[in-house]
Amino acid sequence: MTSITDTRPLARAAGIDWTPYLIGAGIGVLSWIVFVVVNNPLGITTALSQASGGVAATIWGSDFVTRNAYWAKNAFRLDYGMLFLAGTLLGGFLSAVLAGTWKLEAVPSIWAERFGPSATRRYAVAFIGGIIAMYGARLANGCTSGNGISGGLQLALSGWLFLAVMFPVGIVTAFALFGRR
Repeated sequence: MTSITDTRPLARAAGIDWTPYLIGAGIGVLSWIVFVVVNNPLGITTALSQASGGVAATIWGSDFVTRNAYWAKNAFRLDYGMLFLAGTLLGGFLSAVLAGTWKLEAVPSIWAERFGPSATRRYAVAFIGGIIAMYGARLANGCTSGNGISGGLQLALSGWLFLAVMFPVGIVTAFALFGRR
């Protein structure tokens, strides 16, 4: 009997193989569709910021959110960005299920081998890393998809510069954290 976290039988039945070439072509086609339909580039951090403002309004009240200059400029609204944010989460989940790679785990094995089995430590580092990445994305006025993918597709120098810096920094960071394995 398979558990709820064992999706390998579903993956075999679906015959899904998510190759980088398939994903790259899919992102390219999606970018064209988005430009044609909503006249916007791909991007997700603005929607995530808007969603966080919506959550903050329910916790601390709408006055708190409207007094914040950033949230006042990027108010919560249901639009293409929210649809893209929700679609990214749902699509990531579905693709992992269909590929047979989805599973619940508090601490991935590669993390546990390098830094130990503490879920608290793993979550704290992930949270701090997320804050740093989000701050950098908002400071740059766009995230990986906004600056790299959409900017690169539009042949923007900033998009190509972003990609040229992001990949080497990611590789160096991965080696620093996890070694050559």
